Parts: sequence; structure tokens; C-alpha cells
Amino acid sequence: MSQMPIQDKFLESLEHATRALQVADHMTYITFPLVKEKRLLLKVLSELGSSIFSIINAILQYEYTWKRIQLYQDARANFDTFRRLAPRYNVSPEQLKVLTEILTLSEKHKKSPFEFVKNDKIVIMSDGLAPSYLTLEKIKAYLIETKDFLRKANLKIKSPV
Repeated sequence: MSQMPIQDKFLESLEHATRALQVADHMTYITFPLVKEKRLLLKVLSELGSSIFSIINAILQYEYTWKRIQLYQDARANFDTFRRLAPRYNVSPEQLKVLTEILTLSEKHKKSPFEFVKNDKIVIMSDGLAPSYLTLEKIKAYLIETKDFLRKANLKIKSPV
């Protein structure tokens, strides 16, 4: 079996990001109002994290294709590389902070020993038992930021200037 060309890889990552974002959006605006199950927001958070991860992957693969960056085995080193590239993709420091917050919260959710619903909020407990909170409003704000991030990545990658 032949190796997939790297260009196809970053386009595939963008497609994956788009699909994950569509799922998150659908669950937030269609499924959630019907079922009113707060824990569904955790699934939305996971989809958003997956989408952001795929967008970052696409950007890194794209930049690597044009030999502008080095890729590493270490995910943190690659994320630091992405931080340096963010301005090139019109990602403001504030937006970068929100994207990092989504990824961090998504990671906390994956590693959380337990989560529960309290007063319209989902409480995610971490190992240190420091709680993180997730609300529908927060999810909607995260969706807006992730959609904007995907739009910016698509603009730069699919129609480079």
C-alpha cells in the first residue's frame, strides 16, 4: 500500500475537523434541546476538542509541507510550534487562550475520575479534585470560537495568498 501524500493528510485533517464540528453543532442546537440531558454537553466538548486538535494537525502538516517548520515526536513541542504560527492564521492571543481552554477542559474530561450535574452545570472533577464547570452557554461560546478557527485555517490552507 502506498503512503498517502502529505497534502491529502492535511486536507483529511481539515475534513475530520469539519465533521467533528458539525456533530458538536448538531448535538448542541438540535439534540440537546430535545433530550435536555446535560451530560450530552460532555460529548460536545469531546467533539470540539477533536475538531481543534485536527485543525492544529492540519496547520502543522501544511506548514511542514512547505518546509516552514519542524515536526516533533513530542505533542507539547508541536503545540508550541503552533502557538508561534497562530498569528499567521489570524488567531489572536485571546482566541488562542480559548482554544487552549477547550483542549485543556476536554483533556480533564477524559481523565476525570467522575463528573456530575449540579444547577444547570456539569462539574468535572480532576485528580486533584479541583472542579471545572461546563454550561450550555460556555459550549455555545466554544462552538463559535472553534468555527472561526476552522474558517481561518481553511482560508489560509485552501486558498493561500
